[in-house]
Parts: sequence; structure tokens; C-alpha cells
Amino acid sequence: MKICVIGGTGFVGTHLITELVSQGHSVKVITRRPERHRHLKTLPNVKIVSIDFFGNKVLERQIDTYDVVINLAGILNPSGKNTFEQVHENVAIRVAEATKAVDTPRLLHMSALNAGENASSEYLRSKGRAQNKVFALDGLHVTTFSPSVIFGAGDSFFNRFAQLLKIMPGFFPLTCAGARFAPIYIGDVVDAFINSIDKPQAYGKNYNLCGPESFSLQELVKYTAKQINSDCIIVPLNRFLSKPLAMLMGLFPGAPITLDNYRSMLVDSVCSDADSSELSVELGVQLHSIESVVPKYLAGKDFAGQMDYLRGKSKR
Repeated sequence: MKICVIGGTGFVGTHLITELVSQGHSVKVITRRPERHRHLKTLPNVKIVSIDFFGNKVLERQIDTYDVVINLAGILNPSGKNTFEQVHENVAIRVAEATKAVDTPRLLHMSALNAGENASSEYLRSKGRAQNKVFALDGLHVTTFSPSVIFGAGDSFFNRFAQLLKIMPGFFPLTCAGARFAPIYIGDVVDAFINSIDKPQAYGKNYNLCGPESFSLQELVKYTAKQINSDCIIVPLNRFLSKPLAMLMGLFPGAPITLDNYRSMLVDSVCSDADSSELSVELGVQLHSIESVVPKYLAGKDFAGQMDYLRGKSKR
């Protein structure tokens, strides 16, 4: 099968493409800066191209004759021309319209849990608008996926907190410590995407993606500290105290949290039992706990990045 991936050079894309290739698929990755993603060039049957994404019929020519298009384009925080509107909405509708124009039979689209036009943050609102626009196009076999936080080798969640715990001076003020998440393993996300491709019952549906358990942010950071043998004292902040800290931290380059991130955490990122049942029954996804995965790539590492783990073994 020939599969084209938009925004496939990040954490999710790298794991997904690695698995697609291992299953014998041919993959094209469309990215703005192919020279920055040499880790994908080492994979067989992977072609990386750079195009004028919004050029007249340019995208259509790239995805013509392909069986599946997967849109993973997304940002956590805007930067320069990379606004939420541009990356989430404009790219999504461009991909959907091009996919329809060349009669590619299948489109998979990455959304976010709690996405909606009336959501608490602009990140979630832009994701919601994008999802609605994609579903509004007639004649497309679309499936969207809305994950909670995703973990696994190379993630920016447990690895990020491990890095912060290392550099903090003995204590760690934690914003929105009571916010709840249901972290889902990257391998399970990959399975959901791949297993949905040939399932007509998945057409026109959104799947909420969560792991088997939910935790407060404080519990997850304490778990991270335990894995790396950190004695750093975690100081939980409520929402009232978290907001001004998020505003302050958002002023710094590479901020660990911004005001928009804070707003996203005002709503718990968890799923219902029905969501988990759909993943198991309809897509055959067997969920993995954090305890079964995180120690394999976090404990004892230097937290400078864990892609060596991914390259050295399978997603399981």
C-alpha cells in the first residue's frame, strides 16, 4: 500500500512510519525541511519531499495514485507564521480538499481530545474547527483521532518532566497539578491508525484515544521522579496560582507551559469506558499501561532524547 504522511517527521510520525515500513508499506513524507530529518531517510521504502504546500495543484500531484493520506500536522504553541490557524486549520482543509480532488480513497486525521469550537484554549478550538471542516467535505472516507497525552520512546511528556526535574533547584512548582490525563502509549496510537485503514465502520468517525488509567499531573510527575531517582520536592499549584506562573513562563523561549497550555488543562484529558471499548472492539487495540513501557526508556537515561531506543527495537 502507498501511504502519504503530512507532518510525519515528529514523535508520532516517526513511530507510525517505522511501523508502516515494517509492515511492507511504501511511505512518502511531505515536510518543509527534509534535511533535518535524516532519521527517516535510513528507513527503507521512505521518500521525503519538500513542496510548496499551498501552490496550485502541487499537493495534488504528490498524493495522486496514493492509497491513504495521513495528516499529523500540529503544533503545541504558535511561532511566527506557524499559527494555530495556519497549521491546524488551513493545512487540514488543504489536505482534505487535495485528497478528494485526486480520488484518494482514505484520509486519516490527527485531532486532539476535548477539541471543539467552544473549547477552553485556542489550541483545542483550532483543532476542533479543523476536525469539523474535514468532516464537512462530502465524498471522503475520513477517520479522525483525538488522543490524550501520548507517551513512549522520544516523547515530550515524561522526557520533558525528567529534564525539568534534573535542573530544578531542589523543588518543582507544578502548574495545574490536579489536571487529569489518561496517557496513551504511542504503539497503541499507531495501532489505532493502521488498523482503521481497511475498516469501513471507521469511516466518518472520531476515536478518542486514552490509556487504561487516568492520573493527576502531580501523580505523573511524581512517577517520573521515582523513575529517575530524583529527590526534587514537587510543589503542587492550584489553578489560581498556576495562571500567573503560566503567563510568566510563556514569555520565555521554549517555555515549558504557556497561558494557552494552562487553558487546555482546565478540562481533564480523559476518556469514557465506551471510548476504550471502541478501540478494543472496532480497532483491536490492546492498551498498554505506563508501568509496562515508561521504565524501559526513562529510567537511567540522560533525557537528551530517546530516539536511540526507537531505532534499536520494535514498538513493542
